[in-house]
Amino acid sequence: MRKLIMKMSISVDGFVCGPNGENDWIFKTGDEESLAWSVGAASQAGLIIMGRKSFEGMAPYWPTATGPFAAPMNEIPKAVFTKKGYAGIPPGAEQSPAAASWTKARVFDGDLAGGIRELKAEAGKPIVAIGGAGFMRSLIATGLIDEYVLATHPVILGAGMPIFNGLSIPLYLKLVEVKVFPKGAIARTYHPA
Repeated sequence: MRKLIMKMSISVDGFVCGPNGENDWIFKTGDEESLAWSVGAASQAGLIIMGRKSFEGMAPYWPTATGPFAAPMNEIPKAVFTKKGYAGIPPGAEQSPAAASWTKARVFDGDLAGGIRELKAEAGKPIVAIGGAGFMRSLIATGLIDEYVLATHPVILGAGMPIFNGLSIPLYLKLVEVKVFPKGAIARTYHPA
């Protein structure tokens, strides 16, 4: 059984993006060391999962990207979860290996918890969940996350989209690792208590 890791950047006041989806603060408060850590963490995944909205936003961008995240984002298999159905990306005539990693993403359009259980039951390296607030809230509600990796950035947004709101019961966590970066971001890794 493989582990499910949720990896998110979060502001000091608990938002994963601004009210209109703004996330430029992640890049303004990061540094070379935090970037290297984040790329390293992403590279350990055997599967990257996300919701449909994030997938649709990322799929056109990553196959031609050249930055440090391009390799893990294009080489690691992906799965997309949707409540509204998703036909996928039609393959092009001559498709690069990077583009193929996106067009061949597995699509789960049924029960989120059932899909996660299916993926966790497979052999392989960890599953890393990335993406937007709505998907993360739904994922947290399943109770199936094995590890929460939260990169807290030194910024207070004042408003935005949280991921830990609306819980029906408290979520108790155990801190297992802390990494502090030069510009003030702090990566905390938690396991369910």
